[in-house]
Amino acid sequence: MTIRAAERADCPRIMELVHQLAVFEKAPHEVTVSRAEFEEAGFGTNPVWKAFVAEVNGKIEGFALYYIRFSTWKGCRMYLEDLYITEDFRGLGIGKRLLETLMQEAREKGFNGITWQVLEWNEPAIKFYKRYNARFDNEWVNVSVELNEHSKTSLQEII
Repeated sequence: MTIRAAERADCPRIMELVHQLAVFEKAPHEVTVSRAEFEEAGFGTNPVWKAFVAEVNGKIEGFALYYIRFSTWKGCRMYLEDLYITEDFRGLGIGKRLLETLMQEAREKGFNGITWQVLEWNEPAIKFYKRYNARFDNEWVNVSVELNEHSKTSLQEII
């Protein structure tokens, strides 16, 4: 097994794994990013994400994708968007190696922590993260607004 920084050529396989993750999370219809947008966002003129991939026998079987977020209270932190291992390769230490690679990257870049989300029903992931003394926050609620042609509500309409 090899852990390495993702390259543009890895994007098709990473996108396959993103779709597998969406199926696992019972939300395959939620993946709307195109491969072109995904590649541009990671390897274009203004990249916003980075990733590490886990290769087993030359094939990517896992990835960890992150970006930098800024906390007005804590400063620069790494935000782990997705950590995913294909089903046949779970339990072999790939997730551990990817998470530890992320932690090392965060330390080297001077970030003061890593933040991420986990679905409340994903007990194997929760158990895995607890081994790292991860702090689970039950106080905050996830919030998002979709900005597309179907969400034309303006502030004026609300007021």
